[in-house]
Amino acid sequence: MSVFYDRQQELEKHEFMMGEARGRLAVTMDALTDALILIRQHGVYCQSARNPAVPALDLQSVIKNINGAKELVSSVMEKLREERDHRESASR
Repeated sequence: MSVFYDRQQELEKHEFMMGEARGRLAVTMDALTDALILIRQHGVYCQSARNPAVPALDLQSVIKNINGAKELVSSVMEKLREERDHRESASR
C-alpha cells in the first residue's frame, strides 16, 4: 500500500498545520522514528558477538543511516520554515 493511504490522517493533520511540504516531511520524520524504534527493538535480539552490549554491525549501520536521514529531513524542514518566515516578514 501507498504511504499516502497508510498515513492519510497524519498527512492531512500535518499538512494542515504546517503546509504541504513541511507536513509531509514531519510525517517522514515520524516514519523514520518508527523504523528506528523497530530496529532498536530488533537489536536486543541481534547483538554483536564481540560486544553483546551493542547491536550487530549491520543494525548499527541501519541506525546510523536512519539518524542521518532524520537529520537531513529536519534541516530541510527548518530551511522551509525560515523561507516562509522571511516571505511573511517581507510582505509586511
